Amino acid sequence: MKIPTICRYCGGKVILTDSSKIYGKDYGKIYLCTNCNASTGVHKNSEKPLGTLANSILRTKRKETHQVFDRFWKEKKMSRTQGYKWLSKQMGLPFRATHIGCFEIEECQKVIDLCNKAA
Repeated sequence: MKIPTICRYCGGKVILTDSSKIYGKDYGKIYLCTNCNASTGVHKNSEKPLGTLANSILRTKRKETHQVFDRFWKEKKMSRTQGYKWLSKQMGLPFRATHIGCFEIEECQKVIDLCNKAA
């Protein structure tokens, strides 16, 4: 994933900073737009983004999607990797492109619908 330097929402400057700037508690590094607060987390001990920049609405939808998807693969007695392989097939995406942290609202809703239908 490409390291963001310009915000996709407002064109503002994106910086690598501590997550406590938006969460009030340190959860590790994040990329944060200095103008609109769009953000994405960072892989531990690296500067590699966990996903694409997300505004508060998209962050909320991604959290909901992860809750539904994580419950689904655990209830189906799958590993996380098996769950993502199932999801990539259902969505018609390459496995490496199947990452909730990169999904938009519509793709998140599709994940939720697929999991609910297959539950």
